[in-house]
Order: sequence, then structure tokens, then C-alpha cells
Amino acid sequence: MRLILLGPPGSGKGTQAQRLVQRYGIIQLSTGEMLRAAVAAQTPVGIRAQGIMASGGLVPDDIVIGLISDRLDQPDAAKGFILDGFPRTVPQAEALDELLKKKRMRLDAVIELRVNESALLQRVEARAAETRARGEEVRTDDTPEVLTKRLASYRAMTEPLIHYYSERRKLLTVDGMMTIEHVTREINRILSAIGAVGAAAPSKAALGKKAPSRAPKKAARKSVASSRTRVAARSRKAAKKFTKRRAKA
Repeated sequence: MRLILLGPPGSGKGTQAQRLVQRYGIIQLSTGEMLRAAVAAQTPVGIRAQGIMASGGLVPDDIVIGLISDRLDQPDAAKGFILDGFPRTVPQAEALDELLKKKRMRLDAVIELRVNESALLQRVEARAAETRARGEEVRTDDTPEVLTKRLASYRAMTEPLIHYYSERRKLLTVDGMMTIEHVTREINRILSAIGAVGAAAPSKAALGKKAPSRAPKKAARKSVASSRTRVAARSRKAAKKFTKRRAKA
């Protein structure tokens, strides 16, 4: 299973990604977490990204694609992955497509969590207050001021990205304003519907039952088609007779 979770910052992508990781045993590729780890370790990538992240800007594509490529080469990525926070632009999506193509990997779906922006700001303010109440330091990229700037960037970039994945029949939208549990259930329902997860094993009762024959349905469809053909033929014959009578008159 290979997924992208798409949505504004604070829309709940991280929470849903963790639930999918636990349920299906796949890994979460959070570009934000990978970049923060690089910043904390003061790697060359982290040093380049630090100032950009603190101001709410976007880290250059080549840095992020490099991080993702290295991570996908690790053994635990073989079962699948969830990309959280990337791509954010059409060029990034194109670069990701090229990367997956080179690695012979297929993207199963892009799940968009659609939310209300004013509600997002309230969520961030509440999260910051809870963090301070626990005596912890609020992340510099998780404040209402930075979020406002990131939302403006998201609005400018999201529409073409949604169109990009919609054209490729990969985009699936979920109402992110539902409760966490409802969002989780809807995502799991969608994944089952598109065949991204294995079908549930049949019950013992189901195994003891003979599968219903499809022959009656097929015969019924054939009968309906034949009836329609006969009706059409009779209609054409009647129309010819009517035309001949009018000509004689």
C-alpha cells in the first residue's frame, strides 16, 4: 500500500497516518519529521532547511526528494508507505512520480483531508496552549502566525495538485472536519473499496455456502436485450405500414 495524505497543515494528516501505520504495518514518511530530525542533527540538509522552516517557507524540492529516495531504499519500506506533507506542488508530484517509476513502485491513492481554515487556526492555538501547559516548548513552525502564512501557500498550490491527481484517477476526498474516528473509518472504507488492502478472509459460514450462480442474472440481461430488439423491430415495421397508408391516401 502506497499512499499520499494531502491537506493543509493541522488537518490531521499526522494522526491518520499513525493509525494507518498501526493498522496495516506500513511506514510513515513525514517530510516534516525527516527535516526536523535533520535540523536537530545539524546535518548539511538540516542546516540548509532550518531557517526556511522557521519562517514557514518551503524547503527546496531536491532536498526533500533526496530524503524520500534514501528512506524508500530501507527494508521496512517494502510493505508500503504513507507520504505526509509531500508533495505540495505539481513539480514535486512529477518528481515523485519519476522517483517511484525508477524504483518500480506504484502509488495506490491520494487521500485529501478537506477542512475549514478558521477551524485549523483554532486547533493550532489550542495545541500550542496544551503544549505550554505541559511545560513543553511550542515548535517554531506550529504557531498561528506561521500557520496563516502556510495556509496562504497551501491555497495557492493545492488546486493544481488536486487537479493533477484527479486526472490520474488517484484523488479521493474525505471530510476532515468529522471526528478523528469518523475520518479513520472513512479512509479505511475507501482503501477497501479501491482494493488497496487485502479482502477480508471469508467466514466459516460463508465457506459452507455455495456461491450464487450468475447465470440467472446473465440470462435475465439477455432476455431484456432480446425483448428490446423485438420491440424496436415491431416499431419500425409499424412505421413503414403507416407511411405506405399515408402515401396511398
